[in-house]
Amino acid sequence: MTPERFAACLASLRWTTIDLTSALQCQLSWVEAMESGQAEIPEDLARWLESLARCHEVAGIPSRYRGLAHF
Repeated sequence: MTPERFAACLASLRWTTIDLTSALQCQLSWVEAMESGQAEIPEDLARWLESLARCHEVAGIPSRYRGLAHF
């Protein structure tokens, strides 16, 4: 997985690097290093992120609720 695809997967999930750090219970510096290309993205992590991102991309976001006020 390239750093660009890594960032695209996080964007599809609407996750920040802090969100991923929390999910993995790891160091933020390691996640930032993967994002910048300074650290290799492990294959199992890449597969997991790809799977989650694909699910989110296929499912999409419901749009009929846009502009409605909910109380």
